[in-house]
Amino acid sequence: MKRERSYISSFKLALEIIIFIAVMAAAYVFIGNRYAEAASKNNINAWTKSRYDEFYALEDNTVDMVFIGSSHAYCTFDPENFDSVFGTLSWQLGTPLQNYDTSYFVLKEVYKTQRPKVVVLELYWDVMDDEFDMQQADSFLEAVDDGVKAEYIDTVFPVNEKVKYEIEPIRYQQDYFAYETSEMEKYASEKFGVAKPAQETNGVEYYLAKGYTYCDTVIPESEYDLTNQFKGLDGEDWEPNAAQVEYIMKFADLCREMGSEVVFVTAPIANVSMEWIENYDSIHEKIAAIAEEAGVKYLDFNIVNRDEGLFALENFRDDAHLNDSGVKIADAYFADWLRNNTDTFGNNNG
Repeated sequence: MKRERSYISSFKLALEIIIFIAVMAAAYVFIGNRYAEAASKNNINAWTKSRYDEFYALEDNTVDMVFIGSSHAYCTFDPENFDSVFGTLSWQLGTPLQNYDTSYFVLKEVYKTQRPKVVVLELYWDVMDDEFDMQQADSFLEAVDDGVKAEYIDTVFPVNEKVKYEIEPIRYQQDYFAYETSEMEKYASEKFGVAKPAQETNGVEYYLAKGYTYCDTVIPESEYDLTNQFKGLDGEDWEPNAAQVEYIMKFADLCREMGSEVVFVTAPIANVSMEWIENYDSIHEKIAAIAEEAGVKYLDFNIVNRDEGLFALENFRDDAHLNDSGVKIADAYFADWLRNNTDTFGNNNG
């Protein structure tokens, strides 16, 4: 009798364990699907996907110039502004928060089908000091062909991050919570008449063409000081991550190996943001030293803006990115700079 009760107890325990595992597995799949669905509804992810899908659809060896980097690349360089001047075909391949290990793999993707004459790499200090960032990696991997993913993950991902990447609730959690927050704000606005201040939503933003994202929003006053992300930044405390610097060097070497001219550029941040940064010259000098070591010409728009007053505050969409009015100014300046600093465009009178 005891043996029978023991058998029944063991059977019940095993059944409970099986049920628990089944419930947890179902919950895992459900949460993973919810998180992935939220990621698919993220406009920035969708625009990144369009940027790469259209690039992959281009005829081989037709692209003359590519822009690679973070959001500062795709919010600063509109390929059409250069193509209309130089008679070229250019493409924007920036991705959100792009680290330079990712930039290197973007470049490798370019060379699978294209041989651009000029490659522009945008250098932004806030991603140059990162060891690794899952969010920026996933933005890239969601957009590119499957062929590059295995090599990228094997080469770039730390071991613990490889595990996290395979767990969808962890992989997509930032997109999920950002989406849910947006949905709650929308619900509150419709149900209770609670909305963001008008200054926060004073324009439009959308994917335009050739990888460029159009935006005519003007920086809200809250980002002048209250929410400005650069408050407390001291350039003397900033140091680039050694691994990211190594990838920048590999990037420049690959460009030369493939016969492309390469230039480095730092996009401008808002005038009010520069006022918050202490010792920006220290940041500039460290990045300029990297460019010099790589043997690459370098333009820092923040230095240009400080010295020449190139941009007004209304040329920025937020505290760190230009709007389209600022893009037109930056691109006209950069086109002239390319004429004076590259062999490819040096004899082009536009």
